[in-house]
Amino acid sequence: MAKYNVEEILEGIRQNDIKILQYVYRTFYSYIKYFIISNSGNDDDARDIFQEALVVVYRKLAEDQLDINCSFKTYIYSVSRLLWLKQLEKRKIKNELSIDNESYVELEDDTKDLSEQNEKYGLYQKYFRRLSEDCRKVLEMSFEKISLKHIAEIMGYKSEKYAKKRKFQCKERLINEIKNDPKFKELL
Repeated sequence: MAKYNVEEILEGIRQNDIKILQYVYRTFYSYIKYFIISNSGNDDDARDIFQEALVVVYRKLAEDQLDINCSFKTYIYSVSRLLWLKQLEKRKIKNELSIDNESYVELEDDTKDLSEQNEKYGLYQKYFRRLSEDCRKVLEMSFEKISLKHIAEIMGYKSEKYAKKRKFQCKERLINEIKNDPKFKELL
């Protein structure tokens, strides 16, 4: 099995390289799984936390905000540990973490912020996908700063005024669906 250094792993994650991602899972997942299961979690929790940690790494890379000065194992373990502590806090589990022999680094609060952003974006995506195709198209075009006049033309609406009304209705529907989700209150 090939071994990769930190730079190769990070570039592989940035490029969504299947070989590197498989290597990361094979090499580092077991450490995270052991930690989570040892601390009130289960297999599903371990998979979710590991996946979320990789998303955090990916997003930091995409924003060019990742500077690792330790091994990748230590970094991914640190991110996963922080995410799991946050999850336990949400679940109101106050158990002391079992002592582990893995080294970790204290991470800045922006990792917590990224985790929250991931959760908020996931909630947004869930309800955005449930909108009608018409609503999704209107909102996507407005996100891309396409004028209401042009949206009306593309969608075959009679007027710019109706495009504005439709955009408002779709946006309101999306906001209401998100606000009615129990997870929304947790994220506030």
